Amino acid sequence: MNLIDIPNFIKTHITKRPQSLFENDMALHRDTLLKKIEGKSVLVIGGAGTIGSSYIKAILKFKPGKLFVVDTNENGLTELTRQLRSDATMFVPEDYRTYPMNFGDLVFKKMFLAEGPFHIVANFAAHKHVRSEKDKYSIEAMIDNNVFKAKAFLDLLVTNKPEHFFCVSTDKAANPVNVMGASKKLMEEVIMAYSNDLQITTARFANVAFSNGSLLAGYIERLFQNQPISCPADVQRFFVSPEESGQICMLACMLGNSGEVFFPKLATEEMAFFKTITLDFFKASGRTIIECESEDEAKTLSLTTTEKDPYPVYFFDTDTSGEKLFEEFYTDSDAVDTNTYSSLGVIKNARKLPKDSINVTLLELKALMDSGDYDKNAIVGLLQKYLPDFNHIETGKSLDQKM
Repeated sequence: MNLIDIPNFIKTHITKRPQSLFENDMALHRDTLLKKIEGKSVLVIGGAGTIGSSYIKAILKFKPGKLFVVDTNENGLTELTRQLRSDATMFVPEDYRTYPMNFGDLVFKKMFLAEGPFHIVANFAAHKHVRSEKDKYSIEAMIDNNVFKAKAFLDLLVTNKPEHFFCVSTDKAANPVNVMGASKKLMEEVIMAYSNDLQITTARFANVAFSNGSLLAGYIERLFQNQPISCPADVQRFFVSPEESGQICMLACMLGNSGEVFFPKLATEEMAFFKTITLDFFKASGRTIIECESEDEAKTLSLTTTEKDPYPVYFFDTDTSGEKLFEEFYTDSDAVDTNTYSSLGVIKNARKLPKDSINVTLLELKALMDSGDYDKNAIVGLLQKYLPDFNHIETGKSLDQKM
């Protein structure tokens, strides 16, 4: 198997854009970005992941004076530092520090209060996988991270206000069909309740091609281990490159008005099927495939597959909980501005509930989960009570039950 140039493959076969979608907006607003970022202190939470690290690389082009990065992934922080320090073109401020800690822990609060204030704060810490929806325990952990910890952090920020605060969302928050999307939709409502107290923006965007933990990134690992590939044949998604994911978050963070939700302006026809990408991936790698009828057949074939043989791939119709066949960034009730930016749309009328109302919602969720007398359906039902557009798709099968 030839190792392919992943960034070039993304441009050629996935996004089909020779340059960043956001290049024009980056150039047009360069002076404003420089004014808002140069010399400023920056805190990035969840900065070791694909999107967080891409945001860091985007913002470093404008020479902040101080950069602190927090993530629970200690190895990821190490690799981030190696990437930044090894890049001859990368600016890294003299005051650059990484901390392997959870932003919900007491030690984080100690660090934040002692080392702040920070001018720019961005939060990428999130449970982002639909596969995280398995049972009541995994869902409680997801809601704790995506909602409760975000709320506690907002309370901390109110008394230590940054000039800009960004909290990442997801396209799956628009008409959510899975608990991950519902939790991020609830997170959006939480941050909007604080949008009069803080300068807050968020962004929904597409799948990040070959991001950590993604289906496509998993292909590389499967190939190294000579394991079969498994891919949904009927699912299509919008895609952005890792570089683009960082740029949209930076543009939303630095240019948006408080309470705005940003998204990339992508046409429906720009969605790509995972099956098509998979076929292109093997073609670019110079290897044929054999389409298998089942996971068992694919696994059995992989035991005897050599580099000269077709590679076993199992294409299937999706049948797991919480999977949409398509993606969307906004709903019919959203007031959308598509004129201000060439590559970005902005939702202008995100619902802004009073904090008291949000607190009632969160207290009811917390009481349910603390009671011990609940299951997945009870949490889904309570989320639907507060998120009327949450139309949960339940099949009884989790992604963890598949290859």
